[in-house]
Amino acid sequence: MNWEGITNFLTKPFVTLGKTPISVTTLIGFVLMVVAVVILARWTRWLLDKRLLKRTKLDPGLQQAIARIVSYLVLLLGVMIGLQTIGIELTSLHVLAGALGVGLGFGLRNVVENFVSGLIILGERPIQVGDRIEVGKYAGKVLEVGARSTTIRTNDNVIVIVPNSDFIKDKVINWSHHRDPKMRVRLPVGVGTDSDLRKVEKLLLDVARDNKHVLQDPAPSVRLIRFGDNAHELELRVWTEDIIGHPTKLKSELYFAIWDKFREENIELPFPQRDLRVRGPVQVEMETPEEEEERPEREEGKQGEKQSTALTH
Repeated sequence: MNWEGITNFLTKPFVTLGKTPISVTTLIGFVLMVVAVVILARWTRWLLDKRLLKRTKLDPGLQQAIARIVSYLVLLLGVMIGLQTIGIELTSLHVLAGALGVGLGFGLRNVVENFVSGLIILGERPIQVGDRIEVGKYAGKVLEVGARSTTIRTNDNVIVIVPNSDFIKDKVINWSHHRDPKMRVRLPVGVGTDSDLRKVEKLLLDVARDNKHVLQDPAPSVRLIRFGDNAHELELRVWTEDIIGHPTKLKSELYFAIWDKFREENIELPFPQRDLRVRGPVQVEMETPEEEEERPEREEGKQGEKQSTALTH
């Protein structure tokens, strides 16, 4: 075996960055150092997230954000040290950085956009682990905020991976991330046009007061929205802080109770209807049962007379 040839192949520079020659040995050493730095960054994140920060009183979202940011810093610092260890000056990488920037601008724009959005989310923390949110057509609980994406579990127990850029571009509803835990729920209710609206108002308030999830301070209220063609439209407004993130659950409970209460009190529910009014007089012919039985014979006689007349002509 030609060891001298192998040694020359491994040590002979094949490219020069600035004033630093790069050989296969140098490249292998740099790759091994990067692998070691990645392992160190992941171990640092695990140590902070699972051990050290668990002993503090910080909320889980902040703990996860600190662990991720520190791991990114360890990774960046390790790569920089690795480059300087093999003799590459950072100032000599401006040409490579420019070419890399062009490549990112065309091919990896979405990846960079999601990564930067992840840093913004970790810094500003508009959403945190444990929050109940709505983004786009998805709603659920935040399980993890990553570098490029965020993981949420929907109310149907489905795991959804959402790109971080969606949280920057789209509107996000965060049911949990505010100091005041109270939330108001509005329920449109329609009743028949002949219904006693004051009685309906009292029934709706009774339903709200009987529900254990509805706060009595602020008190429930009822608003008359409009007089419609087929129904009078009202709106029941209640405050809650027990089931934030599940407003449909409270609405369902209240609607069932309203249905039961309206049936007990004979309150008419609306349905499409039209009133027909005729301005001119209408001629109405009344027949006795005997005349009604003789009508087919009279009609047959008239039909026979018409046919005879037609043949004569």
